Amino acid sequence: QVQLVESGGGLVQVGGSLRLSCAASGFTFRSYTMSWYRQALGKERELVAFVSSGGSTFYVDSVKGRFTISRDNVQNTVYLQMNSLKPEDTALYYCKVRKDALDYWGQGTQVTVSS
Repeated sequence: QVQLVESGGGLVQVGGSLRLSCAASGFTFRSYTMSWYRQALGKERELVAFVSSGGSTFYVDSVKGRFTISRDNVQNTVYLQMNSLKPEDTALYYCKVRKDALDYWGQGTQVTVSS
């Protein structure tokens, strides 16, 4: 029932911007913390940002000041605005929700930052 569908990835130059979207369905979206993770080739998947049901946000140090997570509880969508992109931001980006002790993941959207 839970479904997460990411979109918005692509190829951008260093210093460019992208906005990722994650469309959620199958659960009461407004009640859950939503997270963005990323996984670069050959590296561990890492938490990038999350936004709680109350609107509290967290960012990993490497993206602070450049990325902004937000949510639209009417459209059941979580966003990741990515500015001042760097080559090290290149990764497959995933949306995630933890519901009833289970993690649900989207299919991922690829972000590639060229130098």
